[in-house]
Amino acid sequence: MSFSRRKFLKTAGMTAAAGLVLGDYVVASTPAWRLNSKTLKIGLIGCGGRGTAAAMEALNADPNVILYAMADAFSDHLSDSYNNLKKAFGDKVQVADTHKYVGLDAYQKLLAQDVDVVLLAAPPGFRPAHLEASVSAGKHIFCEKPFAVDAPGLRRAMAASDTAKAKNLSLVSGFCWRYHKPKRETFNRVLEGQIGKVLTAESSYNTGELWYKERQPKWSDFEYQLRNWLYYSWLAGDHIIEQAIHSLDMMQWALGDELPVSAIASGGRQKRTDVKFGNVFDHFSVIYDYQGGRKSFFSCRQQNGTEPSYAVELVGDQGRCIVDCRTGAHTITGNNPWSYADDTKFTNEDAYKESSSRSMYQQEHDELFAGIRSNKPKHDGAWMFKSNLVALAGRMAGYTGQRVLITEALASNQVLFPAEVSWDLKYSLPVSVPGIDIKF
Repeated sequence: MSFSRRKFLKTAGMTAAAGLVLGDYVVASTPAWRLNSKTLKIGLIGCGGRGTAAAMEALNADPNVILYAMADAFSDHLSDSYNNLKKAFGDKVQVADTHKYVGLDAYQKLLAQDVDVVLLAAPPGFRPAHLEASVSAGKHIFCEKPFAVDAPGLRRAMAASDTAKAKNLSLVSGFCWRYHKPKRETFNRVLEGQIGKVLTAESSYNTGELWYKERQPKWSDFEYQLRNWLYYSWLAGDHIIEQAIHSLDMMQWALGDELPVSAIASGGRQKRTDVKFGNVFDHFSVIYDYQGGRKSFFSCRQQNGTEPSYAVELVGDQGRCIVDCRTGAHTITGNNPWSYADDTKFTNEDAYKESSSRSMYQQEHDELFAGIRSNKPKHDGAWMFKSNLVALAGRMAGYTGQRVLITEALASNQVLFPAEVSWDLKYSLPVSVPGIDIKF
């Protein structure tokens, strides 16, 4: 593999900002006039709700783009997505029936077509293979989070990212808060020292339960799991990786993307215990230790009737920062008090108002396509995999009840996603029992 674990980790727990950066490359440039005049063709891989929304945002991001091809494991997903997109965008949706691909190999058929940009939004277990194939095919990429459900998949995705960088291909992640104007302003202030040295951090993603699809008589075991992918660690990575990773990513961002040294955690299934909920936990609580004694505290749960929380709080030696995704608070107190809501630069000037109100989801695609048009592809690889690794270490610690070093998490050879999948696949993973299932 072309990536370097040593470069990625630097020394355990230290900032490894250059870990996924390959250095300078001599890449043949495309003339600006050709980029600016070309109709960019989009391919959508994974036509569920998130994929359909990503396609909408991509079609809104540039006046000269079309949706050209679609791929999904299920024909009903694809047809519903196509009908909704066609109704909303009309002639910008030009997906011929011959460019609608259904099945487990649908992504390969799509990537063989003349598309410029692909949107990867299938269940996360498939992401490393889809990312790898997209880079090999020379496509610009929007890649929904997370990027892998296990360490071998993460290493594979990291290697693909390296190759994308070398090929001058865009790789924009689905970590949407990184594209949110108020959070950019707030965390930039933290990183510039407005609360002094950050001593500790706390983040949370505590919410209710999600959807479930009742089994139909014609569904195989594999189809049933794939249609309910949230509840199977081999497809989703568990909710600490699939959903709550957003809070971990914000925390990592505020800490300068410094990797922790280790994670220790508790977790389990208290309410969501029915067999229909697969093998995932419904809560985790993780403590991350960093070099120099700094700690961060993280919790997530998916339990109805519980107190919700979706926030990041940072305590520094000169102040405190709170970012709350539920209330919209972006505040700093202490020696240098500040509030996004009270900053006239953002509340009074039209340019800032427009930028601040721009959907973070839309902003991701605006910057993706602007980078393609300017021949300055945007590449999030220097930090996006770190957040995935931090979430992975937290899950490993929660499943096993053991302290997990970040180096051990990245080097793990535990494979969740099977080497081959088929409609008649019989595959299941047990619910992990901390203290008994101690391998990671």
